[in-house]
Amino acid sequence: MNVEDIREYALSLNDVAESMPFGPDNIVFKIGGKMFLLLALDADPVQFNVKCDPEKAIQLREEFKSVLPGYHMNKEHWNTILVNGELSQEFLESCIATSYQLVKKKPVKGRK
Repeated sequence: MNVEDIREYALSLNDVAESMPFGPDNIVFKIGGKMFLLLALDADPVQFNVKCDPEKAIQLREEFKSVLPGYHMNKEHWNTILVNGELSQEFLESCIATSYQLVKKKPVKGRK
């Protein structure tokens, strides 16, 4: 997957908004106003940050060299995924979809 493939996949999920609040080098994808994907535009190899269940995050880091603690993120809940050929497209899409679902099911602050 390349940057455009990742962007297209993220935008194919329901009610996703994209923005560039951190400048021109990163795209942030949100559901319900909350970030679920941070895609670096200038990284080589391509990389992105996704939310993950804390236990699963550790398991994935131990299993794959291309899964790292979330760069500039809460490392308990976020992973950085390197798109360098080690991981399949299905795996990458699964990481994005899982992050989307984790963030989507969290209640918006101030609502009950």
